[in-house]
Formats: sequence, structure tokens, C-alpha cells
Amino acid sequence: MATVNRVYAARLAGLVVLGPDGESVGRVRDVVISISIVRQQPRVLGLVVELLTRRRIFVPILRVTSIEPHSVTLTTGNVSLRRFAQRPGEVLVLGQVLDTRVRVNDPELPQLAGLDVVVVDLGIEQVRSRDWVVTRVAVRSHRRLRRTTVHVVEWQNVQGLTPSGLAMPGQGVAQLLHQFEDQRPIEVADAIRELPPKRRIEVINALDDERLADILQELPPDEQTELVLTLETERAADVLEAMDPDDAADLLGVLNPNQAESLLSRMDPEDSDPVRRLLQHSPDTAGGLMTSEPVVLAPGTTVAEALARVRDPDLTPAGSSLVFVVRPPTSTPTGRYLGCVHLQRLLREPPAALVSGIVDTDLPTLAPDSSLAAVTRYFAAYNLVCGPVVDEENHLLGAVTVDDVLDHLLPHDWRSSAEEPELPIPEGTS
Repeated sequence: MATVNRVYAARLAGLVVLGPDGESVGRVRDVVISISIVRQQPRVLGLVVELLTRRRIFVPILRVTSIEPHSVTLTTGNVSLRRFAQRPGEVLVLGQVLDTRVRVNDPELPQLAGLDVVVVDLGIEQVRSRDWVVTRVAVRSHRRLRRTTVHVVEWQNVQGLTPSGLAMPGQGVAQLLHQFEDQRPIEVADAIRELPPKRRIEVINALDDERLADILQELPPDEQTELVLTLETERAADVLEAMDPDDAADLLGVLNPNQAESLLSRMDPEDSDPVRRLLQHSPDTAGGLMTSEPVVLAPGTTVAEALARVRDPDLTPAGSSLVFVVRPPTSTPTGRYLGCVHLQRLLREPPAALVSGIVDTDLPTLAPDSSLAAVTRYFAAYNLVCGPVVDEENHLLGAVTVDDVLDHLLPHDWRSSAEEPELPIPEGTS
């Protein structure tokens, strides 16, 4: 397949990156260029590549031997595996340049003279020195028209692609959001963490509450707090309502009491009450680890109805592994706890059977003040990924899942300090 020496940067996003022997290394997530204060043609410095472990590294453009429609191939495996960190003078095409407002001064496009247009892509080209440079800029009207024409302009006819221009407030994020559409929340969280502060806030403001809640839950606590405090109070409360109660409690637990109470008071009582109950427990106990929204059923529920409940796509695999049977009411804290039914048992029983007839009454329960070590031993002893938390009066308060246990067992910065990946690419220098 023919090698490409002229390409649009946004089309590289998501392409597979191959090593010299054809092994998959990761995927392209962005293109790094240099934009100087003086008006010089921007050079392409390299690619941001997301490894199979989700770590993002920098690969110099001179290490790229070929760009093809479906892949990028490296000329050598000798690249640095250090996490990508943006340096002064470096600019991310997808992360910073796209959706920037510029002006066009092109004699062949008089209809654009004096108008604000937005950048939708950058054309990059390999020159005789083997360097890659930005040669063209694709722009369109900033107005959201159904049939907006895209114009391709020579780089020298575009004004506004400068460090100060990229720092202007109010930049759009449509291209970034499009890039994030098919990515898991944890992948988007990783990408947002790599963005400059200005772009990070613009993306956060543009996400809907549900999506933002999912992404916040994948960030380290200090970064969750930092981003939530950039939101207006009313919106921050809306996002907290969309989060799982245990994650919302974890976030509020690191704020000062006045900030936490201000947010709680603006939340719907139906959402804030479970969070308040969780905040009463120490964060390293079963009561502080648990979710207050496990699958809770009345004794008269059929197996078919129980299976329908665990098919809820919003449930985690761990949370759907056990259903809990209680006397009404079934909202936590519930009526009398009767026992639990394992998902595998539900799959083996007739659909019309009642859960009361197959309930496991022998599985021990956790107390809300059970320590993290005790919860860990409980999961190991009974081969579980989910366990009930019951108070002294036998009310079901919630359930602890293995992901919450791991989150507290790992170092506090585990999300941002993954170990060096074991790849067939030796450590080198960039």
C-alpha cells in the first residue's frame, strides 16, 4: 500500500500504530506541532500515542516510517515509554487547535474576508528534509449551519494560529467531543487529564451531566475536586446527583464541610439523603466503601423479574453478581434482611420461581464498621465480588463491591502513575 506524505491531522486520530515488525503498539490520539510567537510555518514534532495500557507517550515524527490509510508504522522500536508531558511551545492539534476561531486573508476566497471562521483540520505534509510541516488549514463558518462549506486555505493566508490566539477564551470543543464519543469514561478521563487547563475546563463545561459524572468517577480524588470546584454550584450539584452515591460521597468527603454542605443542600433530597448516610461512615470501613443502591428485591419477586433487574446496563458486573432479598421497604436502609441470591443460581432456576425459595441465608454479612482489611478477607474467604452490609437491627444498608475495595487498597495516585508497561519496545530516548 502506498505511503502517504500529505494527510489531514484529524484523520490520524485512532489509527493503529505498528512497530517495525508489524506488532501493534497502540493508537494515535493527537498530533504535536510547534507554533511560535513569530510567524513561522508550524512544524510537526510528533504523535501522542496511547499504548495498550492506556499510557500516552510521545513518538517523534522522524520515528514514523510510513503513514497509510489505516495505520502508522514506526521505523524503529527505540522510543521512550515515559508518559507524554506537553512542553512549552508544543501544541496539540486535536486538543488545542481544532475549533479555534481564525481569520482568512485569501484573495481567492473574498467571501471569507473579515469573518470569523473555525479550524476543522490541519493539512500536514512531508518536505524534502523529511520534516513534516503544516501547509493547509481547513476552516468553516463558526455558525452552526446544516450545510456549512469547508474551505481549505494555505497556511500563510490564516491569521490567529498563534499562542495568544489559542489562549483566547470561548473556544469550541465539537471536534474533541466527537473524538470522545466511542471511548469509555476512563479513556476520556485519561485524555482530559492530558489537556491544558483552559481546554480541560472548556471540555468539562460542554459535556452533559451524565457523561461528566461517569468521567469524574474515573479521575483521582484531587482532580475530581479541582474540576468540580470550577463548575457553578448548581451544575456541580446536578453532576453529583448523576454520580453513584458512594462516588459522590468520596468526592464530597475531601471538600471542606462548608463546600460539601453547600452542594448537598442544592441536590434533590432523594439523591442527597443516601450520600449523607454514606458520609456518616469512615471512608475505610464497609459503610464508607459501600454503594447504597444494590439490587434489592422483595421475597415475592420471580426469577424472571430478578434477571431483568440484573440486566440493567448501568450495573457493574460486580454489582449484578448478587441480589439481596429483604422484607419491604426495599429502598436502603431496607426492612429485615433475609439473604441473597447469586446470579448463577438465578440462571439455573425456572423463570416463574420465587427468589424467596432459593435465597442463601448462610452467607455472613458485613457490619458498617468492618475495616478494609476485614472486608478484603471476607471477599477472599467466600470467593465474592460483592457483599451485603447490614446493621445491628438487620437492615440492609448497602453492598460493597470489589472495585471499591481495590480502589482503596491501591496507592491513592494509582490512576495517574501506572507502572511502566511491558512492551516489545525497549526503553530509549525521544
